[in-house]
Amino acid sequence: MITLENLSKRYGDTTVVEDVSMSVERNSITVIVGTSGSGKSTLLRMINRLVEPSGGRVLIDGADTAREPPYLLRRRIGYAIQGNGLFPHRTVAENIATVPRLLKWDSRRSRARVEELLHIFQLDPAKYAEAFPHQLSGGQQQRVGVARALAAEPAVLLMDEPFGALDPIIRAKAQEDLLDIQRRFGTTVVLVTHDMDEAFLLGNRVAVMSGGKLLQYDRPAALLRQPADPFVARMTGISDRAMKLLSLTSAGDAAQPGACAGPVVASTVSLREVLSELLWHGATAANVVGADGQPCGHLTVAAILARARP
Repeated sequence: MITLENLSKRYGDTTVVEDVSMSVERNSITVIVGTSGSGKSTLLRMINRLVEPSGGRVLIDGADTAREPPYLLRRRIGYAIQGNGLFPHRTVAENIATVPRLLKWDSRRSRARVEELLHIFQLDPAKYAEAFPHQLSGGQQQRVGVARALAAEPAVLLMDEPFGALDPIIRAKAQEDLLDIQRRFGTTVVLVTHDMDEAFLLGNRVAVMSGGKLLQYDRPAALLRQPADPFVARMTGISDRAMKLLSLTSAGDAAQPGACAGPVVASTVSLREVLSELLWHGATAANVVGADGQPCGHLTVAAILARARP
């Protein structure tokens, strides 16, 4: 879907991004993580040419983005930033309809899309369509910002620290919303964060950057089990690596055949949550059930702990 080939960005004698190559799979979430100044936001912005590369190229569906006028490229790529960037003197509906209006959608189609997105993000159109950004909570503003980025049905959504300004409770809900929306629309998402826990929660694949270089690009479990160097090991967390591994696997995926005497857990919860539940109840095993209430098997403490080993 998206291919970065030897991508670099220099400002005078300073190299901000150095020779980065990576491929982003269609219908996936890729997270770019790194400390401040690592080049992660610059790398993201070169995808939609908010920053022009000094070297290398970006391909989307095999087409070189340098051959397309930047303003047309940006209209077909959604872009959401920290703090949402809403236009303060436009209503929620007008904010969401920004790109459809630039693309000259007819008013009926545009209104229908705005209403659809407001329903998806659990914002009643009757109450919120004509509201202004200052009348919304921080979490609501963030949802409107993502809705605006999705309004023209882009195949690609870029997100630069989208949840960094939210408090922990609202941030967790926003992360859940993103996962739900990505599954619903099949959008290819590239997201920048400095938070490794957020990267592991959201990312199908995670790119770790430092000093403008791509140090490792892999699935979360591979980063935890086989960090490429000491910096990646520190970023992924040395002390709680086992618990993070358990967070990446659901009870349903790890359940073993048969039933046991013990508490019941949902198939969708993580092994980390199951282990916590078992320790809390002083139990050695739990039964796993699906969303329909049907048994999926069972899990033992021993089996869960075996999953936590590198």
